[in-house]
Amino acid sequence: MRHWPWITLLLAAAAALNPVGLSFIHSAFFSNEQLSRNIAQPFVLIALAIALACVLLEWWIRRIVNKRRVEN
Repeated sequence: MRHWPWITLLLAAAAALNPVGLSFIHSAFFSNEQLSRNIAQPFVLIALAIALACVLLEWWIRRIVNKRRVEN
């Protein structure tokens, strides 16, 4: 049975959907000022890449743990 990496997804959603996260996402992609977009976009994209790496790491660890449970 496959499980979603819910811990990482929950933390990423909490970080993105709080007022500071929403403001940062807005300034990164929806701002009318080019300087604001140029400053904020790399930070948002780096945070997205880190969240994706954490999701993959959690999925990999869960897979290893489930394999060991099946073997024992």
